[in-house]
Amino acid sequence: MDVIVMGGGLMGSAATYFLARRGVKVTLLERNRVGTGATVASFGNIRRTGRYLPQLPLAHRSRALWGEAEKLLGRDVEFRVTGHIRLVFEEDALGDMRKFIADARPWGLDVEELGANEVRARFPHLGPDAIGASWMAEDGCGNPRLICPAFADAARALGAEIVEGAEVRDVVRTEEGFSVETSQGTFSAERLLNTAGAWGARLAARFGEEVPLTAMGPQMGVTEPLPHRIVPVVGVWTRNPSDNYFRQVERGNIVFGGGAGRPEVDLETGHAKYEPARLPVQLRGLLRMLPSLADVSIIRTWSGCEGYVRDSLPVMGESETTPGLFHAFGFCGHGFQLGPGVGDVMAELIATGKTETPLHDFRIGRFAAAA
Repeated sequence: MDVIVMGGGLMGSAATYFLARRGVKVTLLERNRVGTGATVASFGNIRRTGRYLPQLPLAHRSRALWGEAEKLLGRDVEFRVTGHIRLVFEEDALGDMRKFIADARPWGLDVEELGANEVRARFPHLGPDAIGASWMAEDGCGNPRLICPAFADAARALGAEIVEGAEVRDVVRTEEGFSVETSQGTFSAERLLNTAGAWGARLAARFGEEVPLTAMGPQMGVTEPLPHRIVPVVGVWTRNPSDNYFRQVERGNIVFGGGAGRPEVDLETGHAKYEPARLPVQLRGLLRMLPSLADVSIIRTWSGCEGYVRDSLPVMGESETTPGLFHAFGFCGHGFQLGPGVGDVMAELIATGKTETPLHDFRIGRFAAAA
């Protein structure tokens, strides 16, 4: 068996590694450089709190792999078990948090609830007006700039072919499988894995599978270096769709996102931009979470092109129109934690025809069934 993986973000690079680890002949095609798309723009959050419940088996599998990443890949990708706290400021959000904690327990996720006094005692710099929080000690963060090249290099060491600068010109089904014409030549394989991110829906549509996906750009920023005082990743429970989040990296900078919505991105160029007018909105939300940021300088802002599916769930699994075609795209800005697990699951599915991790809710045919 041989496989072409289209798209060298975290999903594609991880899948390439796990396919090669299973002895599959695999070629990864990336139009730019591995890991320079949505992954490098990511916040780096590795959290399971607040996820869609049937996604938790995948999240658990991925969290276990994050814990093994340095051993598997032969380098430090800055995975750190810092813990993950989500603050609560409104009563309705407190109810939402408590419901999630109760509902997640049968799915193997034991989230701790913290009262207002406990938040202030354990995390004195955070959320002075918070009425509570959730705490997940085993979650944390990783470095988005390191993880994809690490997976790609480890896959190459196992015999995978990594082709960068390969602009795709055509993809066709053949008697033998698939043929992909690129600026770096034509590649053929029995099977094709679509990990093309925000462009994944376009590839799926070529094979008669429509996915309602919109490309949008997260609004991200980073502060000047500060004394290191904030260990956990910090988020917020809210019914506001533009929730804030931040973390302090080991070098002292505060990396932040959310709080300002996500502008749409033109897929023809794929150029996502940070919109400066959104910064004051972000900062107001961040100051509620961390008041000491009031006099801190912002040194850089950025964005990236992410794919958001209409129902906020990814597309994963086999094509329902084309034998040999598989999909893993549209992770709606929530894919960083899932990445290693997605790669492992897709490799298992492609190599064996089945997977122990349930994917039914993420099947591509759900949109045709709803039409």
